[in-house]
Amino acid sequence: MAREQFGICAEPNLHGSYLLFNALDDKNAFIRTALSRLPALFEDYADQYSEANLTGVVAIGANYWDEFYPQARPALLEPFPSMNSDDRVAPSSNVDIYIEIRSDRGDVNHIVCSKVCQLLADSVELIEQIQAFRFLDGRDLTGFVDGTENPKGMHRRDVALVKDCDDTIFSGGSYLHTQRYQHNLTLWNSLKNKEQEDTYGRTKLDNIEYKNEDKPLTAHTKRTSLKDEQGNSIEILRQSMPYGDMKCQGLFFVSYCHSPKPFAVMLKSMIHGDEHGNVDHLLKYTQAETGAAFFAPSLTFLSELEAITDDAESI
Repeated sequence: MAREQFGICAEPNLHGSYLLFNALDDKNAFIRTALSRLPALFEDYADQYSEANLTGVVAIGANYWDEFYPQARPALLEPFPSMNSDDRVAPSSNVDIYIEIRSDRGDVNHIVCSKVCQLLADSVELIEQIQAFRFLDGRDLTGFVDGTENPKGMHRRDVALVKDCDDTIFSGGSYLHTQRYQHNLTLWNSLKNKEQEDTYGRTKLDNIEYKNEDKPLTAHTKRTSLKDEQGNSIEILRQSMPYGDMKCQGLFFVSYCHSPKPFAVMLKSMIHGDEHGNVDHLLKYTQAETGAAFFAPSLTFLSELEAITDDAESI
């Protein structure tokens, strides 16, 4: 399998910086060259600031892929599965390029973000940037530990990465989904502790999941801990982080997977619920304001982009 981008399966960091761009007209060749150079840029700064544990990810939007790389397309790549039901909404946003930078130093993130923007120059428009942070011991701003269902160890790679047998050209890549959630913490904090725990389906302080028979059908863990027809757990690798200031707080949700289908299945379970109408009650207290789908190709693929651009220009 081709070498994956290291940031996909990396362990959590203290600081996250997320840059979302749209490509400008007739800049595809320049963008391909710039993106091919980003892994080396990440590696250089990771060596320079080794204590920061810097990692980065480069991903291409589902709606932009065919323009960016018309020669081939990841087999399962599709637009973000926007959904809505009653007051539960998962909107879709148009984003062409996604750059994720995580480290244990906020100043290093800032330096690398600046270099990324300089490299892409006037070929793109920066439409959104999110500065996120680790909160306490890996908790969301609601006070609950985030990502407790994440795969562990080498199993992270099994869940997150496309295998050779599934898509030879794009093996080592990953299907990526992002959503920026804004929390209503005033409403959330008006709940009693037991009401909050029932909403999640696990305890708050010591992070112990309820027994299945004790878990409300509307609990977040009930709506997202799903199994397929063969009884296997449906898994994604979450790399989400909280963000916010005194006016606006939330979670920047990031998930990687070898297929886009598990994310779509989980989102449908949250928004539309089961056959009895049991939906995710956590969505009473948080609202997705954006949503985008990407593919994060392998380092091998990225390294070949500049050569492809040179070949195209020489014809």
